[in-house]
Amino acid sequence: MEKWFEASGTSLAAIIISAIATYIIIILFTRIVGKRSFSKMSSLDFAITIAIGSIIASTIILKNVSLLQGFTGLFIVYAIQFFASKLRRFSFFQKIMDNDALLLMDGPNIIKENLKKANVTECDLKAKLREANVLNVKQVRAVVFEATGDISVLHTADPSDELENWLIEEVKR
Repeated sequence: MEKWFEASGTSLAAIIISAIATYIIIILFTRIVGKRSFSKMSSLDFAITIAIGSIIASTIILKNVSLLQGFTGLFIVYAIQFFASKLRRFSFFQKIMDNDALLLMDGPNIIKENLKKANVTECDLKAKLREANVLNVKQVRAVVFEATGDISVLHTADPSDELENWLIEEVKR
């Protein structure tokens, strides 16, 4: 118990470097693998969730990780998350950290190339259309694979209703 609060400067530096590197690697891997790996979470949310869980588990279970070391790791991960959220206000950093939304359907037309990019099958798409109570594909104005991995279906029963362009202006076609 006396070692719970012990930590050398070298071990704390190693924790800081490891926390930063792990955070960056988690974001990189999730960006490469795709949004389906963490549906409804941003890559930043996913990274901090994994990092916090790992640090907490290590601190609780491993005898050679002191509370001070664990708390240092948690502090660094939360600090990274705080600064990353501030940096996302700048478009350059937002492009690096966030996935882009992707248009899967433009009106009733399926964009098969974008389905492949998003790792979404036509069966997945049909299921989302049914979930959104689409009775006819002519009702569909757009289907968007969101940056979070969720699928949004924009539709209407009134054929005269038009989709306002600003709703999808940042979506990759």
